[in-house]
Amino acid sequence: MKRKRRVIGQWLALALVVGSIGSAAFVYLRWRFREQRYNKLIEAVAGQYGVDKFLVKAVIRRESEFDPFVYGRAGEIGLMQVTEGAGREWARATGRKNFGRDSLWDERVNIEAGTWYLARALNRWRDKDDPVPFALAEYNAGFGNVLRWLPNGQATTAAQFQEAITFPGVRRYVDTVMEYCENYRADEQP
Repeated sequence: MKRKRRVIGQWLALALVVGSIGSAAFVYLRWRFREQRYNKLIEAVAGQYGVDKFLVKAVIRRESEFDPFVYGRAGEIGLMQVTEGAGREWARATGRKNFGRDSLWDERVNIEAGTWYLARALNRWRDKDDPVPFALAEYNAGFGNVLRWLPNGQATTAAQFQEAITFPGVRRYVDTVMEYCENYRADEQP
């Protein structure tokens, strides 16, 4: 009887281990598919707005982990966590009719609005040695905050700017998105 329970226990332990490995593999494959399923859309929209596709993908990863149904604490919606106000700015600037807050749940609309907003920020900081940190901070914390983090005014370099960011969350955001971007770029190298 003891031997039988022991054998059953071993089989249950083995089943749990195999089940755990299978679950982990499923989660990993689901993640990889979820991350790659937007590649063509990201590439098309990034090209449309002249933004690095790897940067757009990195922002999406940081903002939503590629979950199109994420809703932020401040009302940000979808893949790129676009606010209604930013969506309305995009709609006006691009002549999009019938825009409403719920439009941002559409993956294409969300990526277009978020990429347009990112492109606008990149364009605003194009004269910098590296406009990306400035644009990412603006995307995450707003233009007004970025202006506060320019210790040398318009002569502030990207490195000086990153050091001057007083919100730790924004500094981590900028660093993380830039790291994701570089990783995506390196992954695509032959």
